[in-house]
Amino acid sequence: MDSTYRQYFALQKEPFAADIPRKEILVTPVLSAVQDRFHYALRLGAVTLITGEIGSGKSTTLRYCVGGLHPSEYLVLFVTASAGSILEIYRQILAELGVENAGASRAKMTRRIKQEVLELAVGKKMKVALVIDEASLLRLEVFAELHTLAQFEQDSKPYLPIVLAGQANLVDNLRYRNSQPLASRVVAKCHLKGIDQNTMEDYLRHHLAIAGVNRMLFDETAVTAIHQGSGGLYRKANHLARGAIIAAAKSDSAMVTAEHVRLAATEIF
Repeated sequence: MDSTYRQYFALQKEPFAADIPRKEILVTPVLSAVQDRFHYALRLGAVTLITGEIGSGKSTTLRYCVGGLHPSEYLVLFVTASAGSILEIYRQILAELGVENAGASRAKMTRRIKQEVLELAVGKKMKVALVIDEASLLRLEVFAELHTLAQFEQDSKPYLPIVLAGQANLVDNLRYRNSQPLASRVVAKCHLKGIDQNTMEDYLRHHLAIAGVNRMLFDETAVTAIHQGSGGLYRKANHLARGAIIAAAKSDSAMVTAEHVRLAATEIF
C-alpha cells in the first residue's frame, strides 16, 4: 500500500512498528513486573519463565529487559529455540560465545560452554545469562538436559541464570518428570495476557506520538473495535490500527472509526 495516509495524517514515520527503540516501548505495570522477575532470577542465578499467546509482546518484553542490562557488566547469550536436538541449542550458545568449532560431541560441547562461562564469570567478573526465546518449541529431552549447563562447583555457584520465553505450553512441558531438574530451578514466572481497553487506548496514543502525531486519531468506537478485534494482543492491534488509519485516509475522514477498523480486519487473520 502507498504511504499517502502518512501525509494525510502528518505521520512522520510508519505507525505501530514492531522495531521501535527500547526507550520508546510503553512501560506498563505488567512490563515492570516482568522486569522485576527477570532481575530477581538473574541475581539468584536461577530460571524464570515468560509465557504468553502469539502477539502478546513476549519478544518486545525480552528486548526491554535484556536492553536494560549494562553491556560492561552482562553478557547475554540470546538463542532462538526450534524443535531440534540439544546439540542445536549448544551450537547457538557456542556461537554467542564466539566459539566456532567445539566438535560434535555433546559432552565436549557442554564442557566447552561451561569453561567459557566460568572464564567470564570468574576470570573476567562478567555476569552471564542464557535467554532462550520460543522455548515452548524445545523437545522434552532438551529440557531434561538443559539444567546441566547451570551446574557449577557441585551446583553451588549461580553462574548461568536462564530465561525461557514461549507460549503457554512451556509451563506444561516443564511439568513432565524428565523436565523436573530444570523446573526445580524456576523462581519466577509471568504470563502475558491481552491488555484491557484503557491500556489499549494508552497504547494507541503512545504509538501515535512516536509517529509524530500528538492528537488522538481513534474515536471511542475505534478503540473498542481494536481492543475487541485484537483480543488485547499487541501484534494484532498494531495491524488493525495501521490498517484502520489507511482506511480512514482513503475515505477522507479526520478520525478513525469502528467502520475503518472493520475494513482493516478484512485484510488480516
